[in-house]
Amino acid sequence: MDVIFGRNKEEHPEPIKAEVNGELPSWLQGILLRNGPGMHTVGETQYNHWFDGLALVHSFTFKNGEVYYRSKYLRSDTYNCNIEANRIVVSEFGTMAYPDPCKNLFAKAFCYLSHTIPEFTDNCLINIMKTGEDYYATGETNFIRKINPHTLETLEKVDYNKYVAVNLATSHPHYDSAGNVLNMGTSIVDKGKTKYVIFKIPSSVPEKEKKKSYLKHLEVLCSIPSQSLLHPSYYHSFGVTENYIIFIEQPFKLDILKLATAYFRGVNWASCLSFHKEDKTWIHLIDKKTKKDISTKIYTDAMVLFHHVNAYEEDGHVVVDVISYSDNSLYQMFYLKNLNEDLEENTKLTSIPACKRFVVPLWFDKDAEVGTNLVKLPSTTATALKEKDGSIYCQPEMLCEGIELPRINYDYNGKKYRYIYATEVRWSPVPTKIVKIDVLTKKKLIWEEEHCWPAEPVFVPSPDLKEEDDGLILSSIVTSDPRKAPFLLILDAKTFTEMARATVNVDLHLDLHGIFIPEKDLNAEHE
Repeated sequence: MDVIFGRNKEEHPEPIKAEVNGELPSWLQGILLRNGPGMHTVGETQYNHWFDGLALVHSFTFKNGEVYYRSKYLRSDTYNCNIEANRIVVSEFGTMAYPDPCKNLFAKAFCYLSHTIPEFTDNCLINIMKTGEDYYATGETNFIRKINPHTLETLEKVDYNKYVAVNLATSHPHYDSAGNVLNMGTSIVDKGKTKYVIFKIPSSVPEKEKKKSYLKHLEVLCSIPSQSLLHPSYYHSFGVTENYIIFIEQPFKLDILKLATAYFRGVNWASCLSFHKEDKTWIHLIDKKTKKDISTKIYTDAMVLFHHVNAYEEDGHVVVDVISYSDNSLYQMFYLKNLNEDLEENTKLTSIPACKRFVVPLWFDKDAEVGTNLVKLPSTTATALKEKDGSIYCQPEMLCEGIELPRINYDYNGKKYRYIYATEVRWSPVPTKIVKIDVLTKKKLIWEEEHCWPAEPVFVPSPDLKEEDDGLILSSIVTSDPRKAPFLLILDAKTFTEMARATVNVDLHLDLHGIFIPEKDLNAEHE
């Protein structure tokens, strides 16, 4: 499996023409931009965890029926420092890096002290974010890196902390109908008040400030105090509806005191995260108008979740669809020592991902008896039981099991929708199929091929879209058989039949997330 996980990938900064088999629709013009770890060894040193690898951004450009591939390592400060030293000198979440052993005692002591409030990495390897006319590689720290979507050149480094007091931020922002970015981060050093901060970055700025960062106009919408000042929740994404922002505060928690002493104790930051299976999971609904969390306490059982699928409002209820786990075994799976040639047979998750639907009533009879199910939607088996103290205990409906990396037609984000596109995983963390789930009928369409590991499927809407699933699915396919070339797969989203594949004779890396940028959203001056 080192073909896929362990070996460093070469970058291809100049465009490579792919061999297209099949027919691409003439309207498919633009760039599929993807991000993920590509380098796990620097000199004699190796990262411990697959999610720690240096960011390799790659793209598939569609132009007049042809497809061009290119890839380039993100030239982050982290990348430059590591390459210059020919060893890992910047710490990542699962790998703690230490100073040169030849350093004197004073330098070492200073180094230890400076890590009590971690200076996090700018190795932004998870996703791509659009802000106005700009595109950024993102991770989960307070740093993002601007990139040129045409050339993949790394541009300026942006520190969220200059505009909003956060130390961590999600790599899964949301975009409203006007193109404004909604995101959230955790503030862990603001006068001892650990909190979650929700903020907005505008989609446009005054003409005279076009050359400056859109982040200068960032607006803090609200903040939510952490249930525990020293143990904030880890979260990878959140949800939005027309009137609400949904934040799920899970008992997968970061221990701030352990974080502050991790470097001194010789352990990685990941060891400061732990799952408290006896605790509750709190569901926060933040009203966009009042900018306040609704007063009713809403909770469910302990769970770990990374990806929200979608959320929407229906007849006085908020419906929230997520992919959840009963423990945190997924992260453990991706330590490189576990990703060996026996991975598919021997590496088993102790909790498979489950797509669950939670339903929260917005209005209900305050005099309802304890134990009453307050959900009045006939289309779901999810329940919300009134508790003695007035809080609401939610139990979900199981939509399906074994899917991850969910995507939807983003035009339906925050609205009632019908289709989920995802990769299928079972007891192994490796995706082997692409699936389309109809959440109404629970029917499933599948694409699979031997020795193929598909990336997150991206939905691209048809320009004459009439139904939710009118469009294409794009997924880059890594092959576990070295004799089979990797390719970009293009499926008809409605029928899941293959329209085309664009084969590239390169060592394609397994990526994480990305976006499709239509030609109209590409700034010609970047080309």
